[in-house]
Amino acid sequence: MSLTRWIPMPARHAVRSVRRWTRRRIPWLMDPPPPGKAWLRRWRSVRPIRRNFGWETGGRCVDRYFIEGFLERNQDLIRGRVLEVADNAYTLRFGGARVTRSDVLHVSAGAPEATIIGDLVTGAGIPENAFDCVILTQVLFTIFDVRAALRTIHRILAPGGTLLLTEPGISQIARYDMQHWGDCWRFTSDSAGRLLGEVFPEGCFEVETRGNVLTCIAFLHGLLADELRTEELEANDPDYQMVVLVRATKPAAAP
Repeated sequence: MSLTRWIPMPARHAVRSVRRWTRRRIPWLMDPPPPGKAWLRRWRSVRPIRRNFGWETGGRCVDRYFIEGFLERNQDLIRGRVLEVADNAYTLRFGGARVTRSDVLHVSAGAPEATIIGDLVTGAGIPENAFDCVILTQVLFTIFDVRAALRTIHRILAPGGTLLLTEPGISQIARYDMQHWGDCWRFTSDSAGRLLGEVFPEGCFEVETRGNVLTCIAFLHGLLADELRTEELEANDPDYQMVVLVRATKPAAAP
């Protein structure tokens, strides 16, 4: 029974007018909105608000909010001899005094911060059974032969060593990577789990995801984490996997 039935006619008309105005001007209050009424005024553009993930602003991109949160939660595993790709910023930030040796891997000779020039696909140039922790943030998606790279990572980990891996799910093209190394893949919890299961024994890896429809839209538009509220960032919807996060450990007695 409609509550407006008991409201005097003039006030009833006023209530209905307000309701119509609200539905027309603030349609996100309707859950879900009817077809064709979804609120797209801010986002209704074929051009993103910012390109290149918002890097040019100097702020923290939305995916980095999840990546850095993952590393912080697992910082106790960043210890001993640690390998990171391109630079060692996360090794130093999250490993601190637990790190006894920090190595930086790069595929190109002459990279300024590199201590190891090597290839994750072939394993050339990278010592085996050497690293207590390998940090790979948004790297595997640039490598076409992902399976070979994961086999190399397993080989270079010391027994008992840990891989901390993050990869993109829903994302724009990384234009710089595509032009220099490649932009080959996007991952889901399903594909990541299957790939890890080919290399690491069952029970030796965990896969989680972060993201929701709002964070994905914001990320695609190049908005920054600071432009969203904490509760919006922390709401997790497994149907909108913006970032895939993996923790994998090589058994102490490797099979």
